[in-house]
Amino acid sequence: MQAKMRVAIVDDEMLARGLLREYLARHDDIEIVAECANGFEAVKAITELEPELVFLDIQMPRLDGFEVAELVGAKTRFIFVTAYDQYALKAFECHALDYLLKPYSEQRFEQALAHARTYRMPVAALEAVVRQAVAREAPLDRVLIRDGAKVHVIASARIDYIEAQDDYVSIRSEGKSYLKSQSLSELESQLDSAKFLRVHRSYLLNIDGISRIVALTKDSHVAILRDETRIPVSKAGYQKLKLLLA
Repeated sequence: MQAKMRVAIVDDEMLARGLLREYLARHDDIEIVAECANGFEAVKAITELEPELVFLDIQMPRLDGFEVAELVGAKTRFIFVTAYDQYALKAFECHALDYLLKPYSEQRFEQALAHARTYRMPVAALEAVVRQAVAREAPLDRVLIRDGAKVHVIASARIDYIEAQDDYVSIRSEGKSYLKSQSLSELESQLDSAKFLRVHRSYLLNIDGISRIVALTKDSHVAILRDETRIPVSKAGYQKLKLLLA
């Protein structure tokens, strides 16, 4: 006998959570393992409880549904639930199983749940795909970093520099370092190119934090930040810096 499907509900509206709870309670093979009223609660619950399926609202304060999906990765299937139809394409780019547009009927809910039942199997790793899908057309104004059950939200303007470290990046901000599982190139594509410059193959630098640039040799320079941190600058990086700072 197959185990019950473990489901989480994430919505900042109490009535919306109640409706989903009511519909799900009519199914004996469903177990609701968590109800969350915001994105931070959702990340913690999904990380700890590992539900198979999450009914996820999109527009929520502090962390929206797409940011939750980015942080928890691809271990969980999502059905997005929202009152706004403009997010549908982005939701399916995140490999959402379905997209419930509020107000929805019980029949429409049942269709979405039936679809989810067909996916009760291990899913392939989709981390990179999810991150690419949630990348905004506008540059990121904040970076989200999961640290166990905690989530750090760092304003892009407060990032001093980012260093590549194997499959991770180390983000330096206000004297602290944070590790994020993402490539430097990918993060570079998401940040404001007028502010963040790839000055070296291993470094992405916020040019607002530069105090001065010092030549070591003809083709080698270092950028000195306001706190006297020294960042290597390649020959190509120095040429880009000159153009950007001109």
